Amino acid sequence: MNRLAQSALLFLLGATLLHAGTTDLYLRYVKEGLRPLVLLAGAVLVVTAAATLHYDRRGRASAPHPSQRHYSEHHRSERHRPEHRHEPRVAWLLTLPVLALILVAPPALGSYSASHTGTALTKPLGFPDLPAGDPVRLGVADYAGRAVYDKGRSLRDRDLRITGFVTLDRDGTPYLVRMGLNCCAADAQPVKIALTGAVPPVLRPDTWLEITGRYTPRRTEDPVNGRPVPYVQVTAARPVPAPHDPYDETWNS
Repeated sequence: MNRLAQSALLFLLGATLLHAGTTDLYLRYVKEGLRPLVLLAGAVLVVTAAATLHYDRRGRASAPHPSQRHYSEHHRSERHRPEHRHEPRVAWLLTLPVLALILVAPPALGSYSASHTGTALTKPLGFPDLPAGDPVRLGVADYAGRAVYDKGRSLRDRDLRITGFVTLDRDGTPYLVRMGLNCCAADAQPVKIALTGAVPPVLRPDTWLEITGRYTPRRTEDPVNGRPVPYVQVTAARPVPAPHDPYDETWNS
């Protein structure tokens, strides 16, 4: 690629990162706390693109005019003349992935990833007291951790409200899921809760659902990795919009 193409590609990539960092788009790829680094990386790439173009133009302006070259240079043998190489135009195709990211941003990981990845539930360090008043709002991982590793002691006789997206296993069993991040979407892992009780008769994968329900000691095993997945007894359910941050960063923070 020539310098112009390099500058254009760097600028497009930097502008994409700046666009993602100034909107919620970056939350589909990295943790919320990494926003400053996304903006910094975008700014560095834009500045690098401008500097590359500036130095290229300055170098061309300072280059000697062909008429000022020694007369003998024009009488070199054809076999000794360096071959002028043109940069292949196909190099501009490298801009297509960047344009695709700008124009058609892929969604956050959802039911397909969850159904092909085993639950990543791990034992929490502790179980803080739940706030007074019902229904108490819990994360998917918080409920699953208390149900599995605390045997539901803090969940009994409490009305619970949990939000996640729907995924179905091969047998059609519905799960409420949240994906958790360590760093970015590449290392995202799901935590799952199986649904029973007043479950809506028709559930579409990737639908975000807010359920109200109660603890039940019933469990199953994740069909992918065989780890425990608790059930929740659903008393009410309603579809809700996807949250501002589709990933749950609390269970592995």
